[in-house]
Amino acid sequence: MSDSNPYGELMLLSGTGNRELSERIAHEIDLPLAPMDITRFADGEFDVKIHESVRGHDVFLIQPTCPPVSDNLIQLFVTLDALRRASAARITAVIPYYGYERKEKKSAPRDPISAKLMANIIELAGASRVIAVDLHAEAIQGFFDIPVDALTATKILARRVRERHGNSVVVVSPDTGGALRARTLGRILDAPIAIIDKRRPRDDAVEVVHVVGDVAGMHAVIVDDLISTGGTLVSASEALMSKGAIGVDVIVTHGLLTPGALGRLHEAPIEEICITDTIPLNEEARARDNHPKLRVLSVAPLIAEAIVRVHEGRSVSELFR
Repeated sequence: MSDSNPYGELMLLSGTGNRELSERIAHEIDLPLAPMDITRFADGEFDVKIHESVRGHDVFLIQPTCPPVSDNLIQLFVTLDALRRASAARITAVIPYYGYERKEKKSAPRDPISAKLMANIIELAGASRVIAVDLHAEAIQGFFDIPVDALTATKILARRVRERHGNSVVVVSPDTGGALRARTLGRILDAPIAIIDKRRPRDDAVEVVHVVGDVAGMHAVIVDDLISTGGTLVSASEALMSKGAIGVDVIVTHGLLTPGALGRLHEAPIEEICITDTIPLNEEARARDNHPKLRVLSVAPLIAEAIVRVHEGRSVSELFR
């Protein structure tokens, strides 16, 4: 790395949110993670000790805010504060999965806008910049008054679709809100798109109304930003098969996979569930032998390239082309 960088030497730090991904990113950049201990006091509060000087360094802190969400958020906030008080030249919060992102607007009276609140605290804690992957809504970038590099794993996932099916697919959004995401993948694959029109009678229930678009005789690829309970994807896959699709794959960036989700998806008419490693696999998902449909791709090369480009002052937008 160039010594003439105005923000000093590149330094990588990692919280405990997804240590495996942090180590993969460090390997891609060929730079070790700086030593840091995150411990708890007897009452459960976090303490952070960074064992190298960060003064005058260009620091990238890798910490997704996935489950346990509150623990990982507090780790992020406390570590950002420690770096700011230790006079780091620039602090970039690398947040592969941005927690509370599904509350990006008021959908009912007296609702919080939690995604905006998280942005406020991240800035207040000391972040100078943010790198994130596949935010739930593009509007979240505007919640920050600091630069946000919103990366996307779409090209990584598209490569897997090509390996399995070439371009002979129809790309499906599981709801109207994800139409832009489906359109982007459809453009990469030169494939048509379809949309599932759904209604939620309750917050925890999904009722598929109908499929908008022609899927008969096609292999359907459902694309979404995250899997939580899997209910939406199960309903969508059943609707697609009932409309004549010859098979269904699911490609999703963030595998939250709450308890029982993989079992639910395994029983559905889905051939493969492809996720990335933005979130570490839970114990259920790690038992891969029981879930042969699950495939995990790494976003480490993408994030590593973004970190290097930000450090060197080069364009990040080239990664989207």
